[in-house]
Amino acid sequence: MNSKCQNIELNDGHFIPVLGFGTAVPEEFPKSKIKEIIKIAIDVGFRHFDSASVYKTEDYVGEVIRSKIADGTVRREDIFLTSKVWCNCLRPELVRSSLEQSLKKFQLDYVDLYLMHFPVALKPGEDFPVDEHGKLIFDTVDLCATWEALEKCKDAGLTKSIGVSNFSHRQLEMILNKPGLKYKPVCNEVECHPYLNQMKLLDFCKSNNIVLVAYGVLGTQRYTGWVDPSSPVLLDEPVLHSMAKKYNQTPALIALRYQLQRGLVALSSTLTEKRVKENIQAFEFQLSPKDMKVLDGLNRNLRYVAAPMFEGHPNFPFSDEY
Repeated sequence: MNSKCQNIELNDGHFIPVLGFGTAVPEEFPKSKIKEIIKIAIDVGFRHFDSASVYKTEDYVGEVIRSKIADGTVRREDIFLTSKVWCNCLRPELVRSSLEQSLKKFQLDYVDLYLMHFPVALKPGEDFPVDEHGKLIFDTVDLCATWEALEKCKDAGLTKSIGVSNFSHRQLEMILNKPGLKYKPVCNEVECHPYLNQMKLLDFCKSNNIVLVAYGVLGTQRYTGWVDPSSPVLLDEPVLHSMAKKYNQTPALIALRYQLQRGLVALSSTLTEKRVKENIQAFEFQLSPKDMKVLDGLNRNLRYVAAPMFEGHPNFPFSDEY
């Protein structure tokens, strides 16, 4: 089956499918089960898969992609695969080996996109190194030097494109204003949904030809330890329900379609077959300009993934307005 996904061009000339599939799973979910879900995603037409070293799913993701290439369902060039360097490998000398480890897990020669996962640097070693009081041990790293290491990974052919994730406009400007900048970030992957529509950050990114990639597009209650369980459930929002009735769609599809019409790349993430098949239908209808404005009005700057454990680091991005 061919992909139903549309693509948009990145500032380096490569193309990214506008609808992607996130491969992070909650702690309690058996990671091997992600294989079945990714198989289904490829079969229904998903071609963009968003992974990261810290998700601990890269080997499963790679296994499914390779099996789908082997059986002729897709070619490697049909798949857009993202991974990310975690906070404990932001020292410039660790970036390439982090990417090489990811490629080893995928058992692939390159990724399509490699991102700095978070601008906050942690001491090398454990994913979440802590002191005797259980506090994270921060590291001081020059993000511009990390960016140069990413540029070298691109030049070496280990990744086609490079970008950032969870950056505020202040940190993006650090990179954009770096003397001798070779490649601009192609994207900034951030939490974005009707309760956190990132309007100012989106405008800033658009003005610099940087694509905003949205995660948590359906709200995200799943990540225990990261998300306050008392936060409102986005998909219970009455406006989404009334629009779902109007367009004969689901609230999730309304939330997904909203992002696509704003010119974002949207990452959907689900662990059920029914929803995987449903989410690919986001291309099959359009919201009216009036309804888009109504959805804009739902913004309440609510961040599900607030990452309070990173507060206090000079590069903590979420204390900035955008």
